[in-house]
Amino acid sequence: MVSGTILGEYTSAVPADRLWKASFCDGHNLIPKLMPGIISSIDILEGDGAGVGSVKKFNFTDVIKDYSYVKDRVEVMDQENHTVKYSTLEGGVLGVKVKSYSVEISLTSTNEGGCLSKMKIEYESVGDSLLSEEDANDLQQGIFAMVKSIDAYLVENPTAYA
Repeated sequence: MVSGTILGEYTSAVPADRLWKASFCDGHNLIPKLMPGIISSIDILEGDGAGVGSVKKFNFTDVIKDYSYVKDRVEVMDQENHTVKYSTLEGGVLGVKVKSYSVEISLTSTNEGGCLSKMKIEYESVGDSLLSEEDANDLQQGIFAMVKSIDAYLVENPTAYA
């Protein structure tokens, strides 16, 4: 078992407040509507879906061949600083490629009126080596795909989550 970290950034033209509300306060409702070919539903198993301790189950369509769901628990939800951290409880690549992993995402306002989304994934591998570059990229892009789909929706709907 080896510990690893994956870092990523994504720049959005959408203000941090709007992207935060849509992604992390109401994402459980919005994401299945925006990504119906990939995510069939998001079930709230514990909590309100956005607060610390909330447990959500992301159910995937048959497009995702390797697994059918992933279950996450919100560990940190800092509304003021637009930072969320969650740990994966089961499903997804857990037990297959990684023993455990957590994801922290923060949104920071930019001078241009949009925001910078920074992601940090910390994991423990199942084997004695770090994730391959391809596996690390797949994990990162899968998470960012949800934020990017919400970002595109907000650009097309400038009054949503205003």
